[in-house]
Amino acid sequence: MTIVPESREIVSALRAGLVPRRGLEHYATGLDALVKVVGEELDLVATGKGGVKWLRGEYGNGKTFAARHLCAAARARGFATSEVQISVKDTPMHHIEAVYRKVVERLETASDGPNAFAAIVDGWLYQVGEEVRRVKGLAEDDPAFVDATEERLEDKLADMSRRNPAFAQVLRGYHRAMHAGEFATAQGLLAWLAGQPHTDSRVLASAGVRGKVDGQAAHTFLAGILQLLRQSGYAGLVVVLDEVETIQRLNAKGRTDSLIALRNLVDQQGEAATPGLYFLVTGTRDFFEGHRGLKHEPALYSRVTVKFDDDPRWDNLRAAQVRLMPFDRDRLFEVGQRVRDLYPSSQPTRLQATVSDAFLRALVDQVTKGFGGRVAVAPRMFLRALTDVLDRVDMHQDYDPVQHYKLDLNEAQLEPAELAAAHGKDYVEPDDADEAPAEPEPPAPAATPKTSKRLDG
Repeated sequence: MTIVPESREIVSALRAGLVPRRGLEHYATGLDALVKVVGEELDLVATGKGGVKWLRGEYGNGKTFAARHLCAAARARGFATSEVQISVKDTPMHHIEAVYRKVVERLETASDGPNAFAAIVDGWLYQVGEEVRRVKGLAEDDPAFVDATEERLEDKLADMSRRNPAFAQVLRGYHRAMHAGEFATAQGLLAWLAGQPHTDSRVLASAGVRGKVDGQAAHTFLAGILQLLRQSGYAGLVVVLDEVETIQRLNAKGRTDSLIALRNLVDQQGEAATPGLYFLVTGTRDFFEGHRGLKHEPALYSRVTVKFDDDPRWDNLRAAQVRLMPFDRDRLFEVGQRVRDLYPSSQPTRLQATVSDAFLRALVDQVTKGFGGRVAVAPRMFLRALTDVLDRVDMHQDYDPVQHYKLDLNEAQLEPAELAAAHGKDYVEPDDADEAPAEPEPPAPAATPKTSKRLDG
């Protein structure tokens, strides 16, 4: 039995069919080699270089899980991280200001946890103030302290101010507002710096700026945040761009604009405009190889494409693009063992005996069978079913899953790719309404079908 502090958080997420925010290392399988290679690349990025790793995998191969696991490893190396899910409506790739806003919103560090932007800014300003106290011998209550701090602030962001003076201006306004106890003004300025579009014009006027952070400013401001991080002792910033395959749903112009935006972010790495920045970009095979994906932007495709051999054992994990292999039954069984072993039970010995290895293998087989034998799409629902079993065993002394548990794959709980597999079909990404003509509504089914099986351990 493995006792881990995050066990309740892990099980709670799996119970809802989600990827946990923390503790993934306790049940991750098949990722050790990739974690090692990315760690080596991050060591180079920490010296002031940039980097990009493209993660390729189909639904169920664990792209989000792998990216989150790599982020946890990066934070342990002193990096800040941010996970951004690209979507057609909320975070379209071609609206860089929306991507920037999500990057800032999801900033996370090992010391401050998620939503760390305010803590990062305050920590940086504290260090600036400490330098003023040490070098100039000024106390915080000295009338000259604020001006001296802002002068030092400008010195540290001189290069940034040449590209876009608004970044330093707002930081100066934020510092002055905090020192004066004008907290509403300070929070408004910080929100604007984070890309929030609706900030009171009077708040902005206090810092001498106006309008909102647009796409051009977003590039510069991202470099500014990176500069704050590195000047505060962080090794750099890892940004995940998850599910970029949603770009394929856009019309031709949207796809072109999105891929150009993605290429521009990558180009910044090569030009060393953002030292210490490392991107993890996840997508499906169709995105990497299809004409609605990277091939729609040949210049970007040529940089990212990799020829994979038939045998994945010899894959080059140091290449720009790496593939995540789908789950097989043995790997799914191993994940089940690890989740069972970390489950926070009041009776761990009974739990281990009741939810036996034989039962776990039977559950793997039954969940996989419900998806037409496609193990690759089974992990999410397998873990959801497993936590359901573990809960019942932990709550009820006379509950025997071999006798009492029936697996129900309720279609209302299935993701589109899972639903397609349950019906023996391949999942096809939907087109955007602007690109594809509307289709007639299909007749409503008479009832929601379920798969019910009794498990014989």
